[in-house]
Amino acid sequence: MTGPISVVQLSNLSVHLGNRQILSNLNVELKGRTIGLLGPNGAGKSTLINTLLGFYAPSSGTARVFGYDVRTETRKVRSLIGYMPENDSFIADMTAVAFIRMMGELSGLPPEGALERAHECLFYVGLGEARYRKLGSYSLGMKQLAKLAQALVHGPRLLILDEPTNGLDPRARQRMLRMLKQMREARETEDIHIILCSHLLRDVEDTCEEVVILKQGAIVHYANLEEERKANRRFVEIETVGDDEGFAVAMEALGAECAMAGRGRWKMVLPPEFSLREVYRVAAAKDLELRRLNYRRDTLEDIFLKAMTNETTAVGAKR
Repeated sequence: MTGPISVVQLSNLSVHLGNRQILSNLNVELKGRTIGLLGPNGAGKSTLINTLLGFYAPSSGTARVFGYDVRTETRKVRSLIGYMPENDSFIADMTAVAFIRMMGELSGLPPEGALERAHECLFYVGLGEARYRKLGSYSLGMKQLAKLAQALVHGPRLLILDEPTNGLDPRARQRMLRMLKQMREARETEDIHIILCSHLLRDVEDTCEEVVILKQGAIVHYANLEEERKANRRFVEIETVGDDEGFAVAMEALGAECAMAGRGRWKMVLPPEFSLREVYRVAAAKDLELRRLNYRRDTLEDIFLKAMTNETTAVGAKR
């Protein structure tokens, strides 16, 4: 019995632009229905997306989409991908249905099929009643939905969405996220996989099964959020008063992971079956006063911040 198909597989992937190395020795295999791509500005997210689309050639290593090499099978890879860019790239004087039809034809659909798909996609994203309006008259939220429609028009197997909720008001943002969740869960779209690139961690946490975090062109963390949710890792924030030297060492000896979050402030991931009484016992032994203790599950924000403050980069993050 075979396991889930690899959506994206990077093997020792490096990319140079000019004399600069942008991506360095990336190794990861992603199989989830929804995959989050995170990292600060300049981390290499856009370069990775452009590499998957075949616009940038790998300097070394390989990148594959559904098993197809992005360097040698570029046309096949592009036929499988629907791309929603961060920036608008509309022709303002065209109606939405005409524009989406054109994008369908550029993707290889025959004219009649492209027109039929344009209507279907615009209704699917909620723009059916506005499909004959010119794109230049659309609101920001409507333009984002139109970009999603053009990414869907040719029936791709992989959607790459670059900041799809950027600039949306709360209602429009929730509508976009609800649509992504429906695509992830709906039986009729079960062949579609999504890569979501966003700076909004909550959006990624709400919609994605897997997350890859980039920093300075390297993978610093891979997380299978579904597995981590099932594992129910426990996260504690503690504020102490007094000399806390040796406190972290004592807690780590008990199996906790500790990180200083400021003077007298600690973040800890507790192992399974760990009793909070141990925290109080260690504090008492160190003559420390506990001013505050928050007890909750780990979040994607915690994972991201830890990855950003970690001095070592996890180059080999293959899964």
